[in-house]
Amino acid sequence: MGTVRNQFTSDDLNKIDHADDLKISPFREDGITYGTPTWIWEVVVEGNLYVRAYNGQNSRWYKAAMTQKAGRIHAAGMARDVTFEPVQGAINTKIDEAYKKKYSKSPYLQPMISNRAVAATVKIIPITS
Repeated sequence: MGTVRNQFTSDDLNKIDHADDLKISPFREDGITYGTPTWIWEVVVEGNLYVRAYNGQNSRWYKAAMTQKAGRIHAAGMARDVTFEPVQGAINTKIDEAYKKKYSKSPYLQPMISNRAVAATVKIIPITS
C-alpha cells in the first residue's frame, strides 16, 4: 500500500507550536537525501502547520521544497516525513494574524508578513504509511 496524506494530531501540533524549534529539511536534488535542517518560524492555523520563507521564493529551502515537494521536519523532539504545498488565497490573512500573535515582540515580524514572505507560504503535511 502507498503513502497516505494525513494531518498532524492536535497533540503534535500543540507540541510543535509551543516548542517553536521547527527545522525544515526538503529533499536535495536526488530526491533521497535530506537537505541541511533550517530553523524556521511556524504557525498553526485551522489545524494545519504553516511556514514562510523570510527571503521569499528565492530562499534555498523554499525552492527545494517546491521542487521536491517532500522532506522532513524536526520539532518538539520528533521527526516527521512530510510533503510541502504552496499556499495562496484568503488563508494567508489568518496566517498573518497567527504570526502577529505569536511573534509580536520580534523585530523580524514585519518581513514575515510582507508580500515577499506571504508569496512563499508553505503548508506542511505529515506522511503516514
